Amino acid sequence: MTELDPEEREILEAYQAGRLEPVALSYEEIQQYRAAARSVSRKDKRVNIRMAAPDLEQLQTKALQEGLPYQSLIASILHKYVTGQLVSKT
Repeated sequence: MTELDPEEREILEAYQAGRLEPVALSYEEIQQYRAAARSVSRKDKRVNIRMAAPDLEQLQTKALQEGLPYQSLIASILHKYVTGQLVSKT
């Protein structure tokens, strides 16, 4: 499982403690969230790349640990990079 950041940990703890309450959304809000999810998750382009075998093997191992296909992991990493969400641990 992926390590949670502090905000995610706080949300999980609140959920487990029963401190979260359901929020009623309007039909329009639900449609907006659905449209946003579709636009982010739509995969309409194909890319072929060459990479070192050890790097691919490590990606496949990480993906297996996360419980998702390795191509989805690669797409997620690239998405985080281009949107500025991938940060260095230094």
